[in-house]
Amino acid sequence: MIRGTMKYKLVIFDWDGTLMDSASRIVSSMQRTAILCGQPEPSATAVQNIIGLSLDVAVERLFGQADADTQNSIVINYKDQYVNHDQTPTPMFAGALDLLDTLKREGYKLAVATGKGRPGLQNVLTKSGTEHFFVCTRTGDEAQSKPSPDMLQQILVEMGLEVKDAVMIGDTEYDLGMAKAIGMDSIGVSFGVHERERLLLQGPLTVVDSLLEIRGWL
Repeated sequence: MIRGTMKYKLVIFDWDGTLMDSASRIVSSMQRTAILCGQPEPSATAVQNIIGLSLDVAVERLFGQADADTQNSIVINYKDQYVNHDQTPTPMFAGALDLLDTLKREGYKLAVATGKGRPGLQNVLTKSGTEHFFVCTRTGDEAQSKPSPDMLQQILVEMGLEVKDAVMIGDTEYDLGMAKAIGMDSIGVSFGVHERERLLLQGPLTVVDSLLEIRGWL
């Protein structure tokens, strides 16, 4: 079914903290990595605050006192921890699959803009069985880190669309900030890592408490 009137042609989703409940695994993987690399273990709050950033930028923020070789080792070890060792569950948020299915059936094009690297995104798309929903994806190793709008601009170019044709959905100020930077509409979700007040500072259309609420804003 394709709806007669569609405010947007493209709906762009962040991944971690927006579609997938992965914050706990990111925290535990980063803390374990710090120990393995001989670095002070960051607090859960500190790690949550870098979720959404590209990994190299996140590591520099968390371990800025470490030299370049150590930071590179942290990046490599974190990827290994997250994918191959950490068993913390990372379920899709309630309503995520229903929302994606509904939007695709109604004729929306769907995309992902994530701080994950390409191998990491491919891993979770495959394991969650969601790859078929998305016509375009951009990752943190293919664009400048959020909140730079580079990721969104690349997606628009690939899809042949204008800023007004798309809306960005995310759980961090980095997600909403990159949309704000180019005048793209955005929607925040309150169940991720950044609190509602922090999201509202970026001027989203709204901040929703569940994914199913998003449908009413499109």
